[in-house]
Amino acid sequence: MQRLIAHRKETGSFDGDVESFCGAIIRNVRLGKATRQITEAPGGRAIEIVNQPLPSGGWVATIEDITPRKRSEEKIAHLAHYDALTDLPNRVLFREKLDQALKDLKPDARLAVLYIDIDEFKSVNDALGHPVGDELLKAVARRLRGCLDEADIAARLGGDEFAIIQYPVHDAAQTERLVGAIYGAIRQPFECAGHLITTDASIGIALAPCDGQHLDQLLKNADLALYGAKGDGRRTWRFFEPGMDARAKARRTLESELRQAIAGGGFEVYYQPVVGLCDNRIRGSEALLRWRHPQRGTISPADFIPVAEDTGLINELGQFVLETACGEAAKWPEHVRIAVNVSPVQFRSQTLALNVAAALAASKIAPSRLELEITEAVLMRDDEAALAMLHQLRALGVRIALDDFGTGYSSLSYLHRFPFDKIKIDRSFVKNIGEEGASSAIIQAVVNIAKASNMTTTAEGVEQEWQRELLRELGCTEMQGYLFSPPVPATEIARLMPGGSDKAASAA
Repeated sequence: MQRLIAHRKETGSFDGDVESFCGAIIRNVRLGKATRQITEAPGGRAIEIVNQPLPSGGWVATIEDITPRKRSEEKIAHLAHYDALTDLPNRVLFREKLDQALKDLKPDARLAVLYIDIDEFKSVNDALGHPVGDELLKAVARRLRGCLDEADIAARLGGDEFAIIQYPVHDAAQTERLVGAIYGAIRQPFECAGHLITTDASIGIALAPCDGQHLDQLLKNADLALYGAKGDGRRTWRFFEPGMDARAKARRTLESELRQAIAGGGFEVYYQPVVGLCDNRIRGSEALLRWRHPQRGTISPADFIPVAEDTGLINELGQFVLETACGEAAKWPEHVRIAVNVSPVQFRSQTLALNVAAALAASKIAPSRLELEITEAVLMRDDEAALAMLHQLRALGVRIALDDFGTGYSSLSYLHRFPFDKIKIDRSFVKNIGEEGASSAIIQAVVNIAKASNMTTTAEGVEQEWQRELLRELGCTEMQGYLFSPPVPATEIARLMPGGSDKAASAA
């Protein structure tokens, strides 16, 4: 046996000590103990050797190539700890790694846990399909790996949720640099199955030991920080703060009450007139959602719309506004249009065009009287899919308006790629129109662009007579604001319409 093992050592299939190896086997045989070992043979093969002592002395050695079995076992073990889609550590391994890191944490050291949520990922799945969504997740995972130092660990917790353990952390600035690198990577466009997708992320951060010395407490606080980032409008990051727990509870309460209000008919639609600047006549009206809470009074759309978008409830609310507004517009003069805002979440629903067609059919208003207002956020995720949806809606005969123009990054490129019917000039420019600065020049430029492309322009937030006069001089087509009327219930908008009362004429 010694000559056999020595020969193996000479040929490179054994790298241990010959004497000790043989001596251990012989000792176990003398004691009547079976032994089992797995050794690696040339070519990466796994060889199992079982030595079974015989009652009469000596032993039987069984040598088996178990390479396929060992690889299957390794694959099963890998699948138990790694995400099958991205090959990042899964939730189980992430918790094990974090638990060990916390145990190894030295008294003067810190570590950071980052929870990362891909914003509006569900919309990508809904609009482009799960295969494209999967490709996006794999691409995000690759970019996250590229942001990490050697000791850092990235994991996929499930769905569009990722997590990172940064260790060791010397100061908060080190974590902020990592966050900056993550945003720099994620905000670059992704090419997935022929679609160019732009995405973003919300990030929550908890630091150990100050935000928690135990695993579950630290993870809870990282989750609360993520919740805080989402509550602040997404596309941002937050460190954990003690008050976040109370805010998270308040948000969950708001979500619950929002569901109850939808089920119980707690919403109503208000209308704000859009007035022609050349003749002071009502040309249309914008439908605006209002929620009167039985205990808390009127709740601002800025508070409940983000929650509705996060939970998908915006689709139900949007359909309610669309159907209600079209039904109300059927009572107005035929030249007066109705404008309805469309959320980015609604816009990525594959049923939006069908829903619009159904609302038009039910109300029997002419499609040209319906104006759908979208913001640049609608177009940012996947330009091609968004443009395809815009053309579907245009084929129905409805008008498309670009809202909040000038507040985004690439509004001009969208005007070049799709012929909008209207540009709405954001109230921030109207507010400063009379002051020194660029507001008047920007409005003039927008008006000129619109005229060249046969589009109308509506200035939002007009509150003073001098603002109206300046807008007229600049060539703006329409205005909307408290100077003429705030948003009002359906009963009051009917009285403002031509023929409804003399109030419209006197207000002009």
